[in-house]
Amino acid sequence: MAEPLTQRNFERPALPEALRAHLRSARELDRELREAAGQGAFATAVPVLDRLLAGGLPRGQLVELVGARTSGRFSTLLAALAAATGVGQAAALVDLGDSLDPTAAAALGIDLERFLWVRPAWMKEALAAAEMLLAGGFPLVAVDLGMPPVRGGRGVESAWLRLARAARAHDAVLLVGSPYRVTGTSAAAVLQAGRGRAAWRGGGDSPWLLDGFAARVELEKHRGRLPGQSEDLRLLVEDLPRPALPPRLPARPAAVPLRQERAWPLLRAASA
Repeated sequence: MAEPLTQRNFERPALPEALRAHLRSARELDRELREAAGQGAFATAVPVLDRLLAGGLPRGQLVELVGARTSGRFSTLLAALAAATGVGQAAALVDLGDSLDPTAAAALGIDLERFLWVRPAWMKEALAAAEMLLAGGFPLVAVDLGMPPVRGGRGVESAWLRLARAARAHDAVLLVGSPYRVTGTSAAAVLQAGRGRAAWRGGGDSPWLLDGFAARVELEKHRGRLPGQSEDLRLLVEDLPRPALPPRLPARPAAVPLRQERAWPLLRAASA
């Protein structure tokens, strides 16, 4: 007659202390990865951006803002730069689109004493400049690629991954403004700004005046948040007096013609 099976209590073998010290739970690993990516968020002067990004631009990450003409993309970049210099930090703009007016930048609140403006002629020059600025300790580096077609934009996919790693290594924010998606998988967050809708004021005996633009901004990608959220971005037009003697700007290489300088209306992001 077979003997009945007896229940035995099996104890888990104890792991060596050296191995146990390297074990992490999923929650601990997630927290450590977030801490390695940067502490907190970099608040901007655009509430819509701060809300969609859960507090602001994530430190140690690459953020791409996609938008066509009149979408408010460039004004949003300037507002973020103004927020950085306004609290005493240095910031840099790599302006491939050659869109910056220094007078408008100062009127928006950018402290020109803490601001570096780089005007590259080609995409590879812009990427190299951004990498140097991140390595140089700038906590916020904005790169604006201008309007399509982006000059020299082919064959640079690996460069965006290198820039994302540089932002993470130096705990800096890399904010890229582009007319279409260019950064691929290297972006931690991607925002899409729709074409702006003009808002007018006046009527009757008064002339119609442009009051501003409104554009819908949608969160397309964010590590840690569900995509698809969207909010309205309102840009207000303010009068920008043209100086009698505008400052002479350094010329680009002779192979790249410089367009005529003009005084554009000042677009400021609404506070709510």
